[in-house]
Amino acid sequence: MQSLVEVGTIIILIGFFVVFIGIFYEFFKGIKKYNREKEDEEGKQEEKSEFGGVIFIGPIPIVFGSSKRISKWMMIAAIVITIILVLFYVIPFII
Repeated sequence: MQSLVEVGTIIILIGFFVVFIGIFYEFFKGIKKYNREKEDEEGKQEEKSEFGGVIFIGPIPIVFGSSKRISKWMMIAAIVITIILVLFYVIPFII
């Protein structure tokens, strides 16, 4: 049981690390985009942003996205996360 607590702590720390890296990535990407737009205002191209997410209310995932493509990927992510959560729930009863 103690090892599951350690695994959970490690997973939480990895999550914080991923969010921290994502914040810096978006920050530097924005700076790069700003500098590029400032240098080349004539041939300006529009970049389409897509977003999506998964919200879990209990065991039920709610998927949303700005396009069908991103919604499909969020659905796949929801299925993978649901399988992982079920495994973490079942493993202690098997051991």
